Amino acid sequence: MKAATDKREQSHNLRAQADAISATLPSILIQAKRIAASVTLGSHGRRRAGVGDSFWQFRPYSKDDSPQAIDWRQSGKVDMVFVREREWVAAQTAALWCDTSPSMRYRSSPNLPTKAERASVMLLTIAELLSDGGERLLRLDQAGRPGRAGHGRTAVARMADALASELVTDTRKEDAPETPTFSALPRHATVVLISDFLGPLEEIEASVRGLSRQGLRGHLLQVLDPAEETLPFSGRVRFVGLEKEGATVIDRAEEARAGYIKKLNSHRDGLRALATQIGWSFGVHHTDHSPQLALAALHNAITGYRR
Repeated sequence: MKAATDKREQSHNLRAQADAISATLPSILIQAKRIAASVTLGSHGRRRAGVGDSFWQFRPYSKDDSPQAIDWRQSGKVDMVFVREREWVAAQTAALWCDTSPSMRYRSSPNLPTKAERASVMLLTIAELLSDGGERLLRLDQAGRPGRAGHGRTAVARMADALASELVTDTRKEDAPETPTFSALPRHATVVLISDFLGPLEEIEASVRGLSRQGLRGHLLQVLDPAEETLPFSGRVRFVGLEKEGATVIDRAEEARAGYIKKLNSHRDGLRALATQIGWSFGVHHTDHSPQLALAALHNAITGYRR
């Protein structure tokens, strides 16, 4: 009898989760498509000679070149024969990860998205943009494991499905680090990591340097709620951790504000210094701001990288 009751309860929970996922999936995909449409796109040039449509450079003609490669207009200007080279444009793998852990479920106002929701939409938007550029997409799960790489809208839809599922569940183990140790990724892949990055700096550094040692180019995007930036509370406030850290009571929150902001800025300086040391980019986005500007900067950082 108990087994039958448990089974009915489990079935009910699964149906409730499925309903929540189906409601979330169109929303985040629609948001991502709308934002992607407002960000300027461009070919993902490789900043080297190869097959493509864009002019790259002139160089002197050599015996290995065909006569068809000669640019006669440029050659006629000087006493030398030149070849016109085009920029190499080729597909690259983009490995994308965003943090959907319980600590990312915070929002200071019902009018704001949670950090996890905004991070998911931003990840899907950058996936849309890179997909339009012909890139291969590879999503990294919450444990840092790569999924199946794919192209086009199917790959983006598969990412959206997985993210929507994560937004209504929490499968992370209690002892799991806030930033996972990522698995080996394809050579020359570009990595995008989106999180609040408020965990211990040494854990973040270990994960990021592990990717850097693989020779991968990467980008860190920190997503914060505006209240996390300014600590706009006053009086006696009880702060409760979202990942079972317990509760902390501060009698006069306004007196803790200056120290909190100083520590947050110091932590961010550490993240920025880490990114600079390994040649990665670092950006910050607040959930009360439009995501377009941060995404345009991130897209430009990815596609503007010179190999």
